[in-house]
Amino acid sequence: MNRLLLGAVLLEKLALCVTAQEMLAPPGQVKFESIDYKNSLHWAAPTNSSCLQYHVQYKIYGELDWLNASNCQGIHRHHCNLSGATSDVREWYYARVRASCVATSSKSAWAMSRRFSPRWDTKISAPTVKLNLSKQGVVVQVKASRVLMRKVHNGVDNNIYVVHPGGKEEVYEVPCGSRLTLTELKPRTRYCVQAQTVIPRHMKSSDRSTAECITTD
Repeated sequence: MNRLLLGAVLLEKLALCVTAQEMLAPPGQVKFESIDYKNSLHWAAPTNSSCLQYHVQYKIYGELDWLNASNCQGIHRHHCNLSGATSDVREWYYARVRASCVATSSKSAWAMSRRFSPRWDTKISAPTVKLNLSKQGVVVQVKASRVLMRKVHNGVDNNIYVVHPGGKEEVYEVPCGSRLTLTELKPRTRYCVQAQTVIPRHMKSSDRSTAECITTD
């Protein structure tokens, strides 16, 4: 009788454990966010429990095996930097995340992202523009994002938009890192400049930067 009672208690505890595992909901809103080829996976917590940890895996589209993201195992934050794992712009990737709770020994099902392409899905941030007066005219210096330049070492250009009095606009194509000197400008006249970063081989471009204005001597 005692053995039967003990067996019933053990079965009840096992059932509670299995139920706890089944009750842990998976993370929600799993998606990649990518700016200047810095690729991060983001998700929302399934509950407000403080015991939750997260485990992230990724794989190349077409491959069978999922790989652990070594820097995102047992983490408490709701994002994971996968830039290194997803650095080949020619590939497509998937990532997935699941929650676990050590206190209850429970785990959720995996929640998977949509297919992600660094080449097509990343957003290029707008460059910064600096204007200076010189004897020759107005010197325009454009700087692309440092994060972008660490990822893409060459083949980056800038479109520079110069707005003249009255609204007339001129566009100059300048290699990244080069300066543009605007000459033959009217004295004591206000000119405004915007810039746009372009990566022709990836068919990517940023939005225009905030306009910077300067008045000639």
